[in-house]
Amino acid sequence: MGQKSHEIDFEIIGSEMQLVEIELDPEESVIAEAGAMMYMDNYIQMETIFGDGSDKSNTSGLIGKFLSAGKRLLTGESLFMTIFTNSGSGKQRVSFSAPYPGKIIPMDLRQFNNELICQKDSFLCAAKGVSVGIAFNKKIGVGFFGGEGFIMQKLEGDGLAFVHAGGTIIKKELRPGETLRLDTGCLVALTRTVNYDIQLAKGIKSAIFGGEGLFLATLTGPGTVWLQSLPFNRLAARIASTIPSKSRDEGSIIGGISNLFENS
Repeated sequence: MGQKSHEIDFEIIGSEMQLVEIELDPEESVIAEAGAMMYMDNYIQMETIFGDGSDKSNTSGLIGKFLSAGKRLLTGESLFMTIFTNSGSGKQRVSFSAPYPGKIIPMDLRQFNNELICQKDSFLCAAKGVSVGIAFNKKIGVGFFGGEGFIMQKLEGDGLAFVHAGGTIIKKELRPGETLRLDTGCLVALTRTVNYDIQLAKGIKSAIFGGEGLFLATLTGPGTVWLQSLPFNRLAARIASTIPSKSRDEGSIIGGISNLFENS
């Protein structure tokens, strides 16, 4: 059986604030989250669609499209996605940029039994034919304390998908029975053979005063996992902590100068 997803070529550009440039042959398409596009050639046609445009969302007609869109809504994403199609006669390019500092990871789903589980905000774009759905985690501990809740994104298909994560990305191959413990926010993606659970951090003093939180994610092989050194929530918290409050501004030198100009 031939490949169902469109076969696309790509180039990842940049080091810290990356973008992926995708080259499409005539009538080839790529799907992406709304707002991710950076630039595109003249003959790229852009269309907003329900769901992800995959065969799964189209087989049941309008109902299938609504179910596909509803799954995305459960992950906190928009009901809509954007599809970019080469309507010209030659090769055309379209690019998508990362939302914050980090790396864009190309994932050939054929290498992972056509399925990959990833954190819900990490998907950037994919070849048309890749299904972007949800993966429910049945374990109550993971649901309440896993950082991502009961729901993570599930990418299915036989094409290329692009995932974005913060900071430096580490790929680890876990042997059968091998266990890795990590901060819950540092998980980017995992293959479906990996067992994902949440455990209470040992030692109440370490949990409360160690700065690592009460719970750790536990990943048990076999399978492949991807980790990020800078989860977005850490970045956001660090930025928020450096923003001075209004009261501190008023008592600072900068605040005093600002008030001087305002009163003049």
